[in-house]
Formats: sequence, structure tokens, C-alpha cells
Amino acid sequence: MEVCQLSGRFFSASPLQFNHRFRKVATTPKFLIYANGSSCSQTDEPDRESRNRMFILGMGFVGQFFAQELLNEGWIVSGTCTSIKKRTELEKKGLDVHLFDANQPQMSTMNTLKCYTHLLVSIPPVVGIGDPMLQHGEILRSVLMEGNLQRLCYLSSTSVYGDCGGACVDEDYPTNPVNELAKLRLAAEQGWLNLAHDIGIAAHIFRLGGIYGPGRSAVDTIIKQEPLSESQKLRVTKQFTSRVHVADIYQALKASIHMPSSRRIYNVVDDDPAPRKEVFAYALDLVEKKWPALIKDIASPPWGADPFIHKATSRGEKRVSNARMKKELAIKLLHPSYESGLQSIIDQM
Repeated sequence: MEVCQLSGRFFSASPLQFNHRFRKVATTPKFLIYANGSSCSQTDEPDRESRNRMFILGMGFVGQFFAQELLNEGWIVSGTCTSIKKRTELEKKGLDVHLFDANQPQMSTMNTLKCYTHLLVSIPPVVGIGDPMLQHGEILRSVLMEGNLQRLCYLSSTSVYGDCGGACVDEDYPTNPVNELAKLRLAAEQGWLNLAHDIGIAAHIFRLGGIYGPGRSAVDTIIKQEPLSESQKLRVTKQFTSRVHVADIYQALKASIHMPSSRRIYNVVDDDPAPRKEVFAYALDLVEKKWPALIKDIASPPWGADPFIHKATSRGEKRVSNARMKKELAIKLLHPSYESGLQSIIDQM
């Protein structure tokens, strides 16, 4: 049995326990049935059968961007969200979306997975539960083994490294998650790798830094004059904060699709783990140059570092290396630093 070793420590896939006598044989089913009675067959839809098909569990910020880009490249793409309002918004953007509760997954949506060649998992773990999909491991395994899945990607977080005292960390650096969510992230990584191994498909784990892009950036926070969330306040005065533009996440995900290797873990961050305060100062300068009147109306910026907020700022300090991603996936970052990323965002406004 192949075992994935994460920095010298093995995390069980509980509650998933896999029996390798069920290992998937690589076949291409000629006729797959959706729960609603529709099908994707070679005889009825030859074009559909020959095309790559991506299913995205969790149409969040990254999932939506990924879906749009794949659609532009001719992929068949579907995904899930958790509210009717969100589904309506996504459908207006031309996306095919299923209303889905990962804690109580509907078999109609689960069976739909059988007609997809690729799966992106972008549903975060839940405190007290863990990964909501993996808790239904037997059902999930049964569905995927009956389908045509070839590759699985799981979106994780660099939070699994914990506080590294400002050290430069790569994928082989010992993981030491501090909070409960980070611990659950690490357990979920192992669970999805075990699942993929059990059914005989390729899998990759992507540990993402702080995600930003159009509509979700320091520039947007300043323009909307939004207060910081508690997690953002924790990062205000940190010396190092690794981040990545959503377009570069897409680059990494797309490149991995063509990788022959499996069970690899990649840090997906830019080249510049800069302090959050520095990033906001640069964003403020960009906004001031483009809309000077807007800045004059802001008396007390809500994103500034408050000396009374979270003085223990060393928590989570690390500089995350992206060397493996750039070398193995042949990635040339579109936005190697926050300056490039924020400039592109404001240029599009």
C-alpha cells in the first residue's frame, strides 16, 4: 500500500477507511446515467464524451474564476453552491450550478459526478465535523468508482504549516497547524489523497496563500470602505503574509491537469510574502491617484494597523516557497508580487 508521508507524520483518513480490493480499473463507461434520467453516452452525445468535463465542489471565488476560464477553453463545467440566491447569481453568469449541502449530500447531485472526468474540491472543513464530503466516504467512493473520473484536485491552505518563526517553508517543511481549522485542513488533505489512491486516480493538493483578485483585494476594501474581519485583523501587522492572485491559481490548477505524476502537494503563492500593512499602503496610493476625491472622504481608514488590536502578531509567521510549483508545473506567474496584481485590478476598474 502506498502511503503519503506529510513531513514525517501520517494523518489517518478517518472517517474514511478504504479497502484496496475495490481499486478502480481504468475503464471508460460507454453509458452513464444521471439520477434525473439523462445520460452522457458515446452514441447520443459523441462530442460531449470526447470533451473534458470538470465538476467543482464549492463555487466560491476560486471555483467561479476557474469555471469561467475552463468554459472559455471549451470544457464542460458544472459545480455546486449552498443557496438559491447564489445559484441564481451564478446562473446569470452562464454557469451550470447545483444547489448542494455537503453535510447532507443529495444522491441526484452525487450521481451526476459519474459523468465528469475531473473534480476540483473547494469546500472548506467545518469545526466539529471536518471535511463535510469525506464524512460520507463510502457513498463518495462508490459513486466515483462507477464513473469516469481521471483526476482530483483539493484546495488547501498554507495555514497547515503554522507559525514557523519567519522561516522559508517548502512542501517538505514539517506541518504544525495551530488552530482547529488548519488541523482539519491537513486531515482533509490526507483523506482526499487516500480516496484518490483507493479508486486509482491522480490527485494533487494545492496549499493556497491569501487569495485576491478582481472584486476581492485591498483596492476593493479601500473603495468599499469595508471594516476588516477578525481573521484580517490578525494579519494586519504580520511581517510576512503569503498571497496569490486568482489568475495564478488558475494557472497552477490547469497545468496540473497535464502532469503525469500524482499525489503531489504544491504551495501556490507569489514571490513576495509582504506585510499586509505595506500592501494596503500601496493599494491606497493606487486608489488616491485614480480617485483622489474618494480618499479625502475617508477620515479613519478601517484597514490601518490599530495598536490595540491583536498585539500577538507573530502567529503564523512564515515565508512560503513556490519553487516546486514554478519548476514542476512550469508556471511563470502573471502577478509575481502584490504590486502587479493590484495594478491589474485597478486598471480593469
